[in-house]
Amino acid sequence: MIPVTSFAGKTVAVFGLGGSGLASCHALKAGGAEVIASDDGADRMAEAAKAGFVTADLRTVSWQNFAALVLTPGAPLTHPAPHWTVLAAREAGVEVIGDIELFCRERRRHAPDAPFVAITGTNGKSTTTALIAHLMRVAGYDTQMGGNIGTAILSLEPPRMGRVHVIEMSSYQIDLTPSLDPSVGILINVSEDHIDRHGTLENYAAVKERLVARVQKQGTAIVGVDDIWCRNTADRIEQAGQRVVRISVKNPLPDGIYVERETIWRASGGARDEVAEIGGIGSLRGLHNAQNAACASACALALGVSGATLQNGLRSFPGLAHRMEQVGRRGNVLFVNDSKGTNADASAHALSSFGDIFWIAGGKPKLGGITSLTEYFPRIRKAYLIGEAAQEFAGTLGARVPHEISETLDVAIASAARDAEASGLSDPVVLLSPACASFDQYRNFEIRGAKFRELVLQLGGVIPVT
Repeated sequence: MIPVTSFAGKTVAVFGLGGSGLASCHALKAGGAEVIASDDGADRMAEAAKAGFVTADLRTVSWQNFAALVLTPGAPLTHPAPHWTVLAAREAGVEVIGDIELFCRERRRHAPDAPFVAITGTNGKSTTTALIAHLMRVAGYDTQMGGNIGTAILSLEPPRMGRVHVIEMSSYQIDLTPSLDPSVGILINVSEDHIDRHGTLENYAAVKERLVARVQKQGTAIVGVDDIWCRNTADRIEQAGQRVVRISVKNPLPDGIYVERETIWRASGGARDEVAEIGGIGSLRGLHNAQNAACASACALALGVSGATLQNGLRSFPGLAHRMEQVGRRGNVLFVNDSKGTNADASAHALSSFGDIFWIAGGKPKLGGITSLTEYFPRIRKAYLIGEAAQEFAGTLGARVPHEISETLDVAIASAARDAEASGLSDPVVLLSPACASFDQYRNFEIRGAKFRELVLQLGGVIPVT
């Protein structure tokens, strides 16, 4: 845990008592603050009270004594309208911040030069975060990984020299971190997302830009430049005097890091040198993962990791659970868990990475369905449709892709495994990439992916991929 000493002797309201909220309560209390904990859910209020915190409905208390409101990222700060706690805080002149802001203040107070890597982007940030953490561990660093990827940042060990914090950040978290100042900031890409929470794509992109624009003076901003939003960001922050490393997987760069023919290159002043090879690394398959690997390699280089250590780290990366996770093989059939593919854009990355696919898709449908995936239909040998979206997806696939309505995951896996083995293809893939949320049949995508893994390993004769 990281004790938050910056509010010692003061009273702080914490709204939202999920994992990061409860961790904030513990960290503030350990640092000497008085905490008033609140949540809309009675169960979470009870959990906080059981842990020894004063709980209250913040509608019924005076805000005059609060030094800050620590707000869950799940509550809107601006759009579609500020959360009621935000309005109350503003009326009382109380600052509204998040748990990563608390970390940044502690780091600034106690270890301002300790390495701190912050990663954001519309797509790929979880894989890039996990890969950077893996590379730093391979290089011998004491590595703390958390933020949006799972572990609340204040539940990690405190910052100090020799210990690197690798933190994934959503746009919601960036919005709540006005003092954000990583030593390495990474913006992978920007595409339309979370417009309901930011109002416009321009606002969303501007929030993402803050992460790299606020890198420490001697730090490094790493920016993917394969979309117009990020290209403009790289230009702006470089003109402001920030050191920028540009990343591309589409075009060679005169200065920066790019991927060409499954090799990561570093270019400078017209010359280039090879950074690493990523061909044949199953956990980094596909163009999107090449972008992730290039960003992670740029970060490792900025922190002093290179050569054989970097190459070994890339080759030993196991991949991220539920994101193109290679579960196992039976004969020549590969089983891949991409349960985190919860929309068509995410599933496109998986479908583009394999040739002969026996595709398990469906769940709680999202706007647009799978109509945007038609260019990948020739890769799909057969589809197995589950959940609420089954009939809609069947209508989209029509006569172009053979399909059956399996309804449930267990039926789909058994049918797909049977058909893949009987196909006679050299490298068939049974791919769970639902292009849907899980909520019709599973509480979250992690539980859905874990069930896929369990069912595959129960087939018999499956050799886990390690």
